[in-house]
Amino acid sequence: MAATTTTPTSLGDGADDRLLATAQQIVRSLNTPKEVREDMLLIFSSFDNRLSSITDLINGEDSRPSATEEDLDRFQAAEKVILRWDGSGSGAPSRESNSLLHSRGDVVEYLCAVDDIIQWIEQISIAPSGKETQILIDRADNAIQLAMSRLEDELRHALIRNTVPLDADRLYGSIRRDSLSFSSNYGELGENFESFDEVNDCDSARFHERGASLADDVFVDLINPDGVEELREIADRMLKSGYERECLQVYSNIRRDALDECLAILGVERLSIEEVQRIQWYLLDEKMKKWIYAVKIVVRVLLTGEKRLCDCIFEEYSDACFNETAKGCVMQLLNFGEAVAIIRRSPEKLFRILDMYEALRDAFPDLEALISDDFVISEAKGLLTVLGEAAKGSFAEFENAVRNETSKRPVLTGGLHPMPRYVMNYMKLLMDYGDSLDSLLEVSEEDLDRFQKTHGGDSSQLETMSPLHQRMLFSMSELEYNLQEKSRIYEDSAMQYIFLMNNIYYIVRKVKDSDLRNVLGDDWVRKRRGQIRQYATAYLRASWTKALSCLKDEGIGGSSSNASKNALKERFKNFNACFEDIYRIQTAWNVPDAQLREELRISISEKVIPAYRSFVGRFGSQLEGRHAGKYIKYTAEDLESYLLHLFEGEPKVLHHVRRKST
Repeated sequence: MAATTTTPTSLGDGADDRLLATAQQIVRSLNTPKEVREDMLLIFSSFDNRLSSITDLINGEDSRPSATEEDLDRFQAAEKVILRWDGSGSGAPSRESNSLLHSRGDVVEYLCAVDDIIQWIEQISIAPSGKETQILIDRADNAIQLAMSRLEDELRHALIRNTVPLDADRLYGSIRRDSLSFSSNYGELGENFESFDEVNDCDSARFHERGASLADDVFVDLINPDGVEELREIADRMLKSGYERECLQVYSNIRRDALDECLAILGVERLSIEEVQRIQWYLLDEKMKKWIYAVKIVVRVLLTGEKRLCDCIFEEYSDACFNETAKGCVMQLLNFGEAVAIIRRSPEKLFRILDMYEALRDAFPDLEALISDDFVISEAKGLLTVLGEAAKGSFAEFENAVRNETSKRPVLTGGLHPMPRYVMNYMKLLMDYGDSLDSLLEVSEEDLDRFQKTHGGDSSQLETMSPLHQRMLFSMSELEYNLQEKSRIYEDSAMQYIFLMNNIYYIVRKVKDSDLRNVLGDDWVRKRRGQIRQYATAYLRASWTKALSCLKDEGIGGSSSNASKNALKERFKNFNACFEDIYRIQTAWNVPDAQLREELRISISEKVIPAYRSFVGRFGSQLEGRHAGKYIKYTAEDLESYLLHLFEGEPKVLHHVRRKST
């Protein structure tokens, strides 16, 4: 250690001096070299201040700096500002007034006063304790309490004053309509899906509206932008003063009410489960549509904006404040969804439930990113699950309706049964929900076995199909089987085939004109076209065989004997009777499709007209004379004209005017 010649000249007063002097005596008495003794003395001297502090503590004295007169003056000035706005003095606004502080200048002055009080409290807390100090601390605490009460009210009024009402018209104007799925035949599903007999075409202009999507840039101001800074300033002082609970409570209460008002503007009502279950379906359907819009708007626009606002005002307290603000609004939406999911399941509810499922599914990632409340997120996940189950249950009800529809009342005209209209339009709408239904539906071994045993299905085709497409194929098979059973209601076999032609042709046309063709395949279409041709052939045989048998040569000789003439007269009379009977009956039958109707008339004409013309040409001369018109009542051209009246659905009777003989 290097020696030093510097010896301290002043080491303190009182006890410190005495203690240091004693230490010096001890060092000098030690039998050590001079250089070492001097270093030891230097070390002891460096403890001067520390020894002094220790002595103060022993004697009960505090060396912490006390507040200056300038600090005290600033505190008293700030206290005066706080007390002036306490409301007890003259000129102060009442607590019910819309603006508690008269101007922006008043706000700045008041906030600066609060800052000075907060700073004074921090400073006075390290001053020596004593009676006077405690009095100052009490005064500061009282001032802060008064200030926080004032700022709490000011925060409430500023929130109300700066809240921007939701402009639903402008918001809906920014909604894209390209996601609307229109089906001009949705109305054919009918008002009452439980009874196929009530389905008709009179309301076919109706459509199923899936709902609109929001544009990516949709934004609304939740708070007047000019008021955000004021809110942040007020919140900052309350948080610094330890009034975070009061601050967050005021903010979340006001903003929660604002979000509730937004829900009301969007048409979302607060309904109990019992109320939802009592609502008629057409009214509930409208409420479900509004809910779907609200979910998209609330999550994508309102909550996103609310979270951005909380981040700006509260920073580290943002999550807690936002969770408390958003919880009521989100839970109201979820509660309605829960009520809908547990109502009685039926086919007509499927599409709107799927709309709800998809709206919540698409919004869930954003909701999960915004809200950190585990309970709310768990409830949202639970609702997704129960909506999925409700969709599966409603789809199963549709399948059961197709499989078990056993009405025995025939379609009197042999035309379209309501069931294929119902099923095919339902199927077309299902295609719009392929992704969702594929994720929800599954195909059991029991389903596959029943399909193969009952309908002779090809399992190789099923292997390449999605769950939805498999279930749709099963329903199509059930539909065809059910139509076969319904055709047996008709006693007239010819009408059975007309009925089957009408309904299978309708199904094929619906498949060809939609994406269903991609599901069922071209082979499926070709097989059904073949069936239609078979039904047409069977119809001709059942309906016209008797009439055509009258135009055969058997039993009619080439002579003009009386026996031959009588036989010929009988043939013409029988043919006329058959034709008139067919005309009377089958003009009342209905083939709605113009192309099928024309093709069927052509088939009849190709069978009947040539045979009739040939028969008249060979044997008509044998009945020439005065009474020939009694038996040859129609020309071939007459018959062709009359055939055009068949299948119009309007019964007619032939009133023949007897022709004069030539």
